[in-house]
Amino acid sequence: MQIEKNKVVSITYTLRDALTPDEIIQEVNENEPLVFLFGAGQLLPKFEEHLSGKTQGDSYGFTLAHLDAYGPMEPEALIDVPIDVFMVDGKLAEDMLVVGGQVRLRDQEGRLLQGTVLSRGLESVKIDFNHPMAGKDLIFSGVITSVREATEEEIAHGHVHGPGGHHH
Repeated sequence: MQIEKNKVVSITYTLRDALTPDEIIQEVNENEPLVFLFGAGQLLPKFEEHLSGKTQGDSYGFTLAHLDAYGPMEPEALIDVPIDVFMVDGKLAEDMLVVGGQVRLRDQEGRLLQGTVLSRGLESVKIDFNHPMAGKDLIFSGVITSVREATEEEIAHGHVHGPGGHHH
């Protein structure tokens, strides 16, 4: 069965940065494959484009330019956040302010944002709210481990149910 819209696809993959191809960023193996509803907008469009038409057992390998992946690094996503935002019960939450650490904050509209602490000053913390893969050309390789028809319920809900998917 070929991969096409509304098929449930399971894959393994290895992700690498094109600048450091010998280093693995992320690896998903056959014990816990990535399972998704093809064409439901859950993955990068160009990623899905490279898998379209493949069948169970096929291997794949391709590079996504950063513009087709998570976009360029946006300088306006580097924000100086007032240090008092990190006050909890009158004390500075030191554990949140580790350079290289991840923080979760809400913007003025209440949306959850995740960022990386770049530096800490006396009055502010510089946080990078770019996606961690922004600006990177990404190399993917892996194997299609299974392809099946999606159920009507999975199509209606826009995601996979059962093993590897969502459980209601």
